[in-house]
Amino acid sequence: MKTEFTAEALADPAMASSEAVIRKCVHCGFCTATCPTYVLLGDELDSPRGRIYLIKDMLEREREPTPEIVKHVDRCLSCLSCMTTCPSGVNYMHLVDHARAYIQDRYRRPLRERLIRGLLALVLPHPRRFRAALGLARLARPAEPLLRRIAALRPLAAMLALAPARVPPRAERRDALVAGSKGRVAMLRGCAEPVLRPEFGSAAIRLLNRAGYDVLFAPGEACCGALVHHMGREHDGLAHARRNVDAWQRLIDDGGLAAILVTASGCGTTIKDYGFMLRNDPAYAEKAAAVSALARDITEFLQDAELPAGDGRGLTVAYHAACSLQHGQKVTEAPKRLLAQAGYIVRTPIEAHLCCGSAGTYNILQPEIAGQLGDRKAANIERLGADVIATGNIGCATQIGARTALPIVHTVELLDWATGGPAPAALSSLPRTGTQKKWLTSRLNRQMRSSPAPSRRARNSG
Repeated sequence: MKTEFTAEALADPAMASSEAVIRKCVHCGFCTATCPTYVLLGDELDSPRGRIYLIKDMLEREREPTPEIVKHVDRCLSCLSCMTTCPSGVNYMHLVDHARAYIQDRYRRPLRERLIRGLLALVLPHPRRFRAALGLARLARPAEPLLRRIAALRPLAAMLALAPARVPPRAERRDALVAGSKGRVAMLRGCAEPVLRPEFGSAAIRLLNRAGYDVLFAPGEACCGALVHHMGREHDGLAHARRNVDAWQRLIDDGGLAAILVTASGCGTTIKDYGFMLRNDPAYAEKAAAVSALARDITEFLQDAELPAGDGRGLTVAYHAACSLQHGQKVTEAPKRLLAQAGYIVRTPIEAHLCCGSAGTYNILQPEIAGQLGDRKAANIERLGADVIATGNIGCATQIGARTALPIVHTVELLDWATGGPAPAALSSLPRTGTQKKWLTSRLNRQMRSSPAPSRRARNSG
């Protein structure tokens, strides 16, 4: 695509990067077929190609963002399906992130939007605040139907609808060490996941210990920064990134790390991009690149680990590939291969490339589109006739779990269970009919009767 950026504009590294991305686009339109918002809305401006035109016009002329441009950029999920489809290697992720930061700096949103976005940035990246907010949401839930009828307040209704009826107890995360360790790995604590589903991290720790790895948690670690970064709050996102780079660098300097592991794939995509995000910071560029090189999704790492033989006994698993994992990190086969090796029957739904509508804060800020995508995804999954859904991202688990009676767990929970760990708590909701269900009921009851009191090491492992 031909561009006409001025020399002065290209002196800005962010503008230069975006100009290079735009020039790679050849107008082919392949991206439109796999873009969730274009599939739903049929509007060219709600496709990656259309948004690239809008962003090009805005950046090239350094225009003030218009409400029309902001609307279509806001509607982008950042699912990155277009990057999987694109034959020209257009890095749409970097372009839309820059556009959001540009809009954040130059566009004054209506007061309602500013308040909601500010609230999300203030609460979600901080586990203690998030836990307190969920407690308040339980009290406010009766107001959800009324809020949903008022267009301006639908994001608040979406928040209440997504809040769990019960907030799980806090799970303390401590270093988990094993005798004869193969190596040391750091694991991201995260922000939303340990509050909503602490069992995800606990299963990962047990699994890594069983594979022979010491699991460490970096003092001073923060939220990965994805939630604020994708709202255009670039300064906040970079602050989180620098804090995490410093925290992990201390572990690297004090004995080294085999990997930095992430159980929430949305976080993993951002951490793997720290090297790009901090490329122009002389104090952090090299360290950030080193951290990004060490970052791995938990399943990406485990595919090369020597896990014990699995005992899945043929339970049928519907595998939902999170967009951040399949499109953002290009990790597609490892989760399915691990589940199959553990003895599970793995099925994938049609339209597996389409987003479920979670996308960080998208299901709050764009509840109508997110709701349509979530319903579509849940329906496609239910057609598989599976016993349980597995995914690798807390946002997807929350979004899909609100739309189906099928239990939804993290992939590592099933791997942990099949290799000797406890049954995932979510499986207690499985129907008790059929041969597999009878076996499952028997196995769950047997585990409950025979489980010994947790050892000190097990307590320390989450």
